[in-house]
Amino acid sequence: MNSQTQRSTVAGPAGAIEVARDLAQGISRGLAFVSHPHPLFGGTLDNKVVQTLARAFNQSGWDTVRYNFRGVGESAGSHDGGRGELEDLLCLIDTLQPQGPLCLAGFSFGAFITGCACARLHEQRSIAKLVLVGTAAGRFEVAPIPQALHDRTLVVHGEADDTVPLTAVMDWARPQVLPVLVIPGGGHFFHGQLPLLKNLVVRHLSA
Repeated sequence: MNSQTQRSTVAGPAGAIEVARDLAQGISRGLAFVSHPHPLFGGTLDNKVVQTLARAFNQSGWDTVRYNFRGVGESAGSHDGGRGELEDLLCLIDTLQPQGPLCLAGFSFGAFITGCACARLHEQRSIAKLVLVGTAAGRFEVAPIPQALHDRTLVVHGEADDTVPLTAVMDWARPQVLPVLVIPGGGHFFHGQLPLLKNLVVRHLSA
């Protein structure tokens, strides 16, 4: 991501988990965990959307941790359909931010895992902000967002997403009356629109 990125590994349920940590601009407000898209389709912590989300958090005063799901890069283990991946994220949170301000963000499959983590943690931990981009609704059973977190949640989707149709995300969001911010003409990877995505996330984090 930049020359200051700190790369290391953390012991996880299936072995080592590769992490990349970037520090906030100025005094840190806490730690944000950003989860990447589907590992069987090329998703890694270096995905451009994932990096964009991390930059938005860094600019807004949050340290960030991007990490590789099991079986990707230097992370041990093999793909587990979401079950093990959720345990990886929960393990990282317990290890790296057991207390203090916490944000969660994810893209595509990573948004699915982030939603699951939010559902697991919300009664135990205060989640300052939640950002879900290109949420893989329809492909996976994405957990509903707790009502108490709706005001802290940003859901962004591309109008022209041909990987996860906008209709699938609306079908997930509608029963919750959870707002979805739609980027006109946006595809799944937001080609040419990453600066806009970053600005939208920064705006949400400053609200």
